[in-house]
Amino acid sequence: MNYVSTRGGGGLSPSAAVLKGAAGGGGLFVPEEIPEAGIEILTRGLDYLDYTELAYEILKLYFDDIDIKDCVEAAYGRKYGKFNGGKTAALEKTGGYYFLELFHGPTLAFKDIALTVAPGIMQKSKKNQNQNNKYLILVATSGDTGSAALEGFKNIEGFEAIAFYPYKGVSAAQEAQMNSVGGNARAVAVRGNFDDVQTAVKKIFADPALNKKAAASNVTFSSANSINIARLFPQTAYYYYAYAQLLERGEITAGEKINFTVPTGNFGNILAGYYAKKMGLPIDKLICASNENKILYDFFTTGVYDANREFIKTISPSMDILISSNLERLIYLAAGAETTKKLFNDLKETGVFKYKLDLDFIPAFATQDETKSAMAELYKNSGYIADPHTAVGYKAAKEFDFKTKTKTKNIIIATASPHKFSETISEALKIDFDAGPLANLKPAPPVVCNIDEMPGIIEEYL
Repeated sequence: MNYVSTRGGGGLSPSAAVLKGAAGGGGLFVPEEIPEAGIEILTRGLDYLDYTELAYEILKLYFDDIDIKDCVEAAYGRKYGKFNGGKTAALEKTGGYYFLELFHGPTLAFKDIALTVAPGIMQKSKKNQNQNNKYLILVATSGDTGSAALEGFKNIEGFEAIAFYPYKGVSAAQEAQMNSVGGNARAVAVRGNFDDVQTAVKKIFADPALNKKAAASNVTFSSANSINIARLFPQTAYYYYAYAQLLERGEITAGEKINFTVPTGNFGNILAGYYAKKMGLPIDKLICASNENKILYDFFTTGVYDANREFIKTISPSMDILISSNLERLIYLAAGAETTKKLFNDLKETGVFKYKLDLDFIPAFATQDETKSAMAELYKNSGYIADPHTAVGYKAAKEFDFKTKTKTKNIIIATASPHKFSETISEALKIDFDAGPLANLKPAPPVVCNIDEMPGIIEEYL
């Protein structure tokens, strides 16, 4: 398996691509060829209701120059893994819908699925590449990635991590989590929105002077955002696991197509589902659910990606994004490197590009009022409490199924524990809902800086 850039060139091994993080020239790494893993991978006699076993079978296809078996076992194994009783991706049926709960990990969000295994993959990659330098993991986060990355790299030898997040742009629980880790993993709040933070981190990666200073200190920058293949491809496994659970329950037959509804902002979660489909998993439609920052909805509807718009702070902050990084990988799959390079250069220069995609993505969005109504309806009808991101997905799934009258099974990706958004849930459901296991966090006071001070934070570290 080799990885190439979405903007042309590349040809790196998996371990080299993992350590580099992003490809040169602003591009992202993608596999030269998508590996095949159709329905037979779930029907050939192995115990694929063991998430560890299934994840290993999928991930070894993407990381074939290192032995990742113990990385997968350390992340997901029932004995030593980091998920609640081996409950890595539980499929719950309630209110007439399936919810794939991905929030039973250490930081109670779906980012844990990848960020419990990614540090091990990076350690193996470092050994494979005979590197003895220290890696500084730089993360831009709209909420959940930061805490999952800091927790994932905590106490990992040879790695340190800094997560930059928008000040007053994440939930109180998300901020408390990030500022409770400490040690080799720290958080910094930035005055600005997520897109400001993400752009600034990308500039740091590309800054020759900073990279020279880092090299002089025997430090290399890398990423734990979903631009890194060690973050993106572990997410393909839970799409297979959801399918395996429906098979085991007798609710579908082998080869029957299903739909997934995915709340998304940076497009990594739903892109992992699209890769699973391209690998051979029987997926029909992928419903792309946005909040009021509905740039993806507008793009799939009109073919125009226009980031020149108001940024809205919503009750689903992890989706408050206008520059969806992983969309570049989808454009590459549809149009190739030359077109991708042109379109994203246009985006950088003008904030706009135009390209009409004809793929199986169904755009949907929910306003904040609609999100609260969806939360209240689901709770009233079934007693199920969904966080505001999952509620966006619920509204989108219901809308799609009602319009199409489809009988196809539709799985909603449940992205975060409701305890991370207790204030919003208390308001929407008119109940007293607390932060649960997050209530006893003892965070350090946040370190706050301006956008232009972020390089100085890195220099101070170096």
